[in-house]
Amino acid sequence: MISLPHINFAPISVVVPCYQCSGTIRRAIDSVLAQTLLPQELILIDDASKDSTWEILQELAMQYPRWIKIFQLDKNQGAASARNAGWARASQPYIAFLDSDDSWCPEKINIQFGYMQSHPSVGLSGHRYGWSNDDDGWNAKVGVFKASPISAMTLLLKSYFPTPSVMLKSDLPIRFRESQRHSEDALLWQQLALAGVEIVRLEISMARLHKAPYGDGGLSAQLWAMECAELSNFRIHYQNEKIGLLLWFLLVALSLAKFAKRLLVHALRKLM
Repeated sequence: MISLPHINFAPISVVVPCYQCSGTIRRAIDSVLAQTLLPQELILIDDASKDSTWEILQELAMQYPRWIKIFQLDKNQGAASARNAGWARASQPYIAFLDSDDSWCPEKINIQFGYMQSHPSVGLSGHRYGWSNDDDGWNAKVGVFKASPISAMTLLLKSYFPTPSVMLKSDLPIRFRESQRHSEDALLWQQLALAGVEIVRLEISMARLHKAPYGDGGLSAQLWAMECAELSNFRIHYQNEKIGLLLWFLLVALSLAKFAKRLLVHALRKLM
């Protein structure tokens, strides 16, 4: 058992969906442990992994009892279900999401929670991020930043928030769509914005994704499935009468154009 050195904890539940991540989960957890302001609890949801993920989570929970809380799903259901399971078990008024193959800047919780605490009207915040294939530490100092309001239209046109950048209020009324395995995070941010939740982006990079945005490992490699999911998101908004017919058609056309660009980038990456 390891004692945590911090006296003060932020009222935040960190939720991490875990699937076949035995090789990366410790890096993700280490980035939470390195926070200058620790969250009150860290919730790890094993999505029925077939590797040694669950055994590693058990070891971590034994090292940090009462702080790390682990749960195992009976069958693989996807990241949306795993995040919702963690959300349902969260005890704190704020939730921050982290993926098992990504990591955070040490000041992330301190800065993001500080902003949301001083701006109580904001229901969801995200921030900038970067990509890296290595495990190098964070060298840059966190400086002054601005916060940009993000509208529903902005989120419909572009995916501004990877899940590891998002912190939100735990009492928001909408959850991840559990039947969806791709772009379920973008759907939730769009639904919240269309429901009137105030959303901002902090213009500072505080998360690191350790795989390319598309054409690399994991779900992001499934380009057509991702495109179908994005198109499905627009259809859901139209069926729920959140967007009109003309806007639906325009969003579909733009999405297909961006998909063609992704295919080109993927093809060029394979040639390099």
